[in-house]
Amino acid sequence: MTPYVILFLAGLVGVMAALAHILTARAETGNPLLAALLAAGFGFFTAVTIARDGVMPVWVNHTSNLWGIQVWWDLLFALGIACFFVVPRARAQGMAVPLWLLFVAATASIGLLAMVARLFWLERRTTG
Repeated sequence: MTPYVILFLAGLVGVMAALAHILTARAETGNPLLAALLAAGFGFFTAVTIARDGVMPVWVNHTSNLWGIQVWWDLLFALGIACFFVVPRARAQGMAVPLWLLFVAATASIGLLAMVARLFWLERRTTG
């Protein structure tokens, strides 16, 4: 098994664990520390990837064939759907939504995880 297959499977296992937790937990707000750690960890992994491979493979991966376009559009749809659900709550907590969305647009899941970490922290602060 290659390191890439191991990373692929680790991601799958992580998402399955997260979905299982979401299905069974009854928390009113998410965990701000977990979201912040995920943002930092994925940000670090992205920095290592950019340092090793550069940024051009992103362009090549998403513009070379229909699967690349499909994955790109899937990422855009996922971010759009996430923002659709997150932004009203962020506005209700007084977050600077346009700045956060610029961060999300520039970094995708890294920014989104950081944004929800802040949102979860603000929601816990006001309810707890």
